[in-house]
Parts: sequence; C-alpha cells; structure tokens
Amino acid sequence: MTKILALDTSTAWCSVALSIDDQPNLYRHDKVGSASSQVLLPWIDELLSESHCSLDLLDAIAVGVGPGAFTGVRMAIAVTQGLATAAKLPVIAVASLDAVAAQLVLTKKFAASGAKNFVIALDARMNEVYWASYQYSGTGLPMRMTDIALSSPELVDLAGAQFVAGSAIAEFGEKLLSSMANHTDNDLDSDISIHAEGILLCAHQQWAHGLQQDVHLLEPLYIRNKVALTTAEREKLGHV
Repeated sequence: MTKILALDTSTAWCSVALSIDDQPNLYRHDKVGSASSQVLLPWIDELLSESHCSLDLLDAIAVGVGPGAFTGVRMAIAVTQGLATAAKLPVIAVASLDAVAAQLVLTKKFAASGAKNFVIALDARMNEVYWASYQYSGTGLPMRMTDIALSSPELVDLAGAQFVAGSAIAEFGEKLLSSMANHTDNDLDSDISIHAEGILLCAHQQWAHGLQQDVHLLEPLYIRNKVALTTAEREKLGHV
C-alpha cells in the first residue's frame, strides 16, 4: 500500500493525481496554459482534503521532469522540492515520454492494434521532436528501448514501429510518418498527452523497485541544450 502524489506541468496542461492505497485515484487535469502556477497548489490541497490525507502521511511525491516546456518543468520541480522538503518525503522523477507510454498501453485503440513495438513522439517546438522507442509485452508497463532523443521529424527512427503516438503527429504529419510503411489511422494516436495518472503509473513501478530519491537530487531532464536561436539562425529558417 502506498500513498503517492503526482504532478506535471511540462505542457499547457496542469495535471495532479493522488493515489491512496487501494482507493480510486483522484485527479485534476485541465489545459490552463500559463495559469498552472495559480492552480497547482490549490489543486494539490483539494486532492489531499478529498482523500482525508495530509502531505506528511504520503510516501513520496512524483513529478514529471521533462522533457517539455522549460518554465513548466522548472515550476513542477520547484513545487515538488518545496513540498517534499517541508514534509521530509522522497521524490520520484518520471520522464514525460515514459508517462505517455504508460498511458498509451491502457487505451482501447492501442490494445486493438495488437502492437508490441511503438514510438512516442512529442512536439518539441523549433521544428524538432522528442522521441523514444518502446516495447510492450502485453502486461505491466512498456519498456523504453532507447534513450529519449531530439531530432527533426524526418530523422525519427520508426523502423519496426507498429504504432506511433504523441503530439508530433498532428504537428508534422507525413513529415514524421513517411518512414512508417503502410500506416493507417488505427496505428496512430495524435490526441494522447501527458497526464499525472501516467506519472503515477511509472511512479508506482519505480517505488516498487526502490528507485525513489532524495529531493536534493531532483533535476529536470533536459534533452535540448540550446533553447533559443540567434537572429541569423532564425532568418535562415525563415522565422524572421
């Protein structure tokens, strides 16, 4: 039995979920954009109140550490650091693509596809994609088979992929999918996005394997070292 609070603000969605032993998970999840900073702490308070639990009774706090929007990732980590330090709790760091993969394998569409090998591809802005390959055995959580990479959509490796999911599909379309032979809409999920319940799924697995960590070790997962283009680079890409 575990009590884990999970949160993510790495995208325009603010997402909080709470798992208390064998009770149904509680969550708040909405596309609030920059208002995440205003609703995150109140939502956490609401979920703790609904579950009749206090912060200090939790076993751990799980947080989406990216990759994702720089400000959003930093905010979620800062809130987690503050709460975990105050309550003397360990933390669990979850990569955003791993959370999406954990959610995906529970969907009816993915189950109907019968896929075992798939790719999560998220729009990284600046005409790039965060992506990783996964393998699913049919039970439990999928296993990430590659490091999380950042590339142009054309360089995403879809060799052997039977299913592709994530926001990069809607953003780049065939520019991304051209290397995936004979794909149909049944092999794609462009609507799925990161949710704190996906963070929870990964967090429970990490907790079971003793992978929680001291809050002072918590860091964002940066895949892109360069977050801004020079004027000359923007002109070359036609952005100016």
